[in-house]
Amino acid sequence: RDVGSRPGRLRPVRDLRPIGDTLVDSAIVQRGGEMQASRARLFKEYKEVQREKSADPDIQLICDDSNIFKWTAVIKGPSETPFEGGVFQLAFSIPEQYPLLPPQVRFITKIFHPNVHFKTGEICLDILKNAWSPAWTLQSVCRAIIALMAHPEADSPLNCDSGNLLRSGDIRGYQS
Repeated sequence: RDVGSRPGRLRPVRDLRPIGDTLVDSAIVQRGGEMQASRARLFKEYKEVQREKSADPDIQLICDDSNIFKWTAVIKGPSETPFEGGVFQLAFSIPEQYPLLPPQVRFITKIFHPNVHFKTGEICLDILKNAWSPAWTLQSVCRAIIALMAHPEADSPLNCDSGNLLRSGDIRGYQS
């Protein structure tokens, strides 16, 4: 630590790096580099989604026109589930450290599911938390969410009512 201009006041020492004729805080350089890498990755995913629109008819990913870190997905409910025939909207908020950190994803469409918070739409899915890998893409996250819709994990519910119905074997109650 470095002694500040006022007595008794400490401030952190900055790691300054030369860029051209200017000294720049390395934290800013690093953050800018991460953001550029994130933008490049997201742009690559955007081009891939545009190229392969018909490859996965159950998923439609849409990038916000003014912010590449905001996406929306429209997914179809999986067959042979209570969600079959339904269309569900998801909101993606991508961190600047993507793909090193997972996107934040939530349901905009209300859904009665053990692993989806009834009010906020938050999704309890391991790949969005501690099992994230940079190998995942926004498209593969959508596939994982569709798989979760078809195979709920009642033992780790965000919606306890839905989880309790499944754990007690009340499938009819869950599907109604």
